[in-house]
Amino acid sequence: MKPLSLLIEILIILGVIIKNIEAEKHNKKQKERNVTTQVSVNEVKRFLSHILERRKLIKVIYQRENALGKKKIQRKLRIRGIQNKDLSKRNKNHLRKQAKKNFTDEGDQLFKMGIKILQQSKSQKQKAEAYVFFAKAANMGNLKAMEKMADALLFGNFGMQNITAAIQLYESLAKEGSYKAQNALGFLSSYGIGMEYNQAKALIYYTFGSAGGSMMSQMILGYRYLSGINVLQNCEVALNHYKKVADYIADKLEKSESIPVEKVRLTERPENLSSNSEILDWDIYQYYKFLAERGDVQIQVSLGQLHLIGRKGLDQDYYKALYYFLKAAKAGSANAMAFIGKMYLEGNAAAPQNNATAFKYFSMAASKGNAIGLHGLGLLYFYGKGVPVLYKGVCELGHWAEKFLTAYFAYKDGDIDSSLVQYALLAEMGYEVAQSNSAFILESKKVKILEKEKMYPMALLLWNRAAIQGNAFARVKIGDYHYYGYGTKKDYQTAATHYNIAADKYHSAQAMFNLAYMYEHGLGIAKDIHLARRLYDMAAQTSPDAHIPVFFALMKLETVHLLQDILFFKQFTMCWKWMKLDNTLGPYWDLFVIGLIVAVLIFLLRNRYG
Repeated sequence: MKPLSLLIEILIILGVIIKNIEAEKHNKKQKERNVTTQVSVNEVKRFLSHILERRKLIKVIYQRENALGKKKIQRKLRIRGIQNKDLSKRNKNHLRKQAKKNFTDEGDQLFKMGIKILQQSKSQKQKAEAYVFFAKAANMGNLKAMEKMADALLFGNFGMQNITAAIQLYESLAKEGSYKAQNALGFLSSYGIGMEYNQAKALIYYTFGSAGGSMMSQMILGYRYLSGINVLQNCEVALNHYKKVADYIADKLEKSESIPVEKVRLTERPENLSSNSEILDWDIYQYYKFLAERGDVQIQVSLGQLHLIGRKGLDQDYYKALYYFLKAAKAGSANAMAFIGKMYLEGNAAAPQNNATAFKYFSMAASKGNAIGLHGLGLLYFYGKGVPVLYKGVCELGHWAEKFLTAYFAYKDGDIDSSLVQYALLAEMGYEVAQSNSAFILESKKVKILEKEKMYPMALLLWNRAAIQGNAFARVKIGDYHYYGYGTKKDYQTAATHYNIAADKYHSAQAMFNLAYMYEHGLGIAKDIHLARRLYDMAAQTSPDAHIPVFFALMKLETVHLLQDILFFKQFTMCWKWMKLDNTLGPYWDLFVIGLIVAVLIFLLRNRYG
């Protein structure tokens, strides 16, 4: 064996050994982290049970104290006389106030410690530790800490979702004037999650929440008045609500220049990059590189992000990140354009800080409606570029948009209920991506916090809101729901109307294909074979993915009409008059014909290459 070959083999073996050692170390650390986090979460749950019991017993204790207090006062009046009444009451009140102040101060300190840990935390373990402090503070009656714990119960932080317990806390807090609790109760009422589905009550809660200072309630009301959801459409009232939120966001932008997280569409996410594995297998990575080089835009963007921040075992590499983003941007990816803008705005070795270049790429992304591009432009405008921003777009840059990240990871980890609640709240605030994602989760029927019969109607409502905001996929979905009768009555005419909108306005290949099928069979519209052929051809021209289904659909259409021409040819009319395909082959005869065509094609291909 040649020395060079031997050296290469040794290096390969060493590489494999090192990789295995690193993987074992990582797995060991992950197990330790999981155990520690679980301990912290158990401690949070223990304190949480104390909070709930404390809130239930608080009235009973108060009544007992009052009763005992009255008896003591009466006894003292009999012994010492009325002269000592005022002095005794003052001393008692002073001691009570002092004890209450000490108790409140301790709760405030614990809450502040929790906030400090949360702000500095970089791992789930540290965040869980912060919630231990919140739980202790909440146990002492700290309202802000109780709000934190109620939110944790609602959104399922650290796997402790409990909607019933969250509602108990929110209702208690709402009575004490918490605007956050008012907003949360409005949200739960609007979806019927753990509460009665009641839009009127939701509107009342939102109104009280906005009056108390909830920016979320302001934004929800702005969206409702803008779109006329359960209120009369009123642009001036909507503008008033959005302006308050925009002013709040503008004040926050002065203190931070961070770019928001990407709003991932669950209907479009690359499944193969969403595994729970913390380290990307080397072979899989090589396969992704191959796909990226072949022009897979989603993989290009995903690899760019992984290299940009250094995730799944890949080193942070700005040059590789920029390389993949540029390839995807050239193919028209708005997300890639936005990330290139982000790189030039922040500056790094591969992309030196350059506002002009950042402005160029943010503008390209924003022109496609990309939220990260719009946000980047907003930052550049805010610091002196002099271009006015839209209010709704500014409002969507609030800190609450961070829930897109936690909602996505909850979905990826299989915590469907937690993911739904977070997306649904964002959907209520008017985020189109959240509306689509919520509808997508609901129609999967994996949700446990809503009755099954409510899922399709609620999903249809959300698809409709997303479609109104310009989502072509949502428009096709509405057509599907009316075509099959999901969450509504089966209505071919309404389905055809929505498919028409998606085909004409958004050039949706799927909508064109569906319309062609309906014209072919005369479903909800007049039967027109020529128009069906034309729409099938248009679908194939619009999307490469439609080539195969269009090929089989046209083969089926031509074969069926050839058979009909033969069967109903004049000289055979009397003999074959009784034969109707629907009666002979059943309602799904078209599928039978497609299967027959496929079988014939396979037979011909085998003979050709046999």
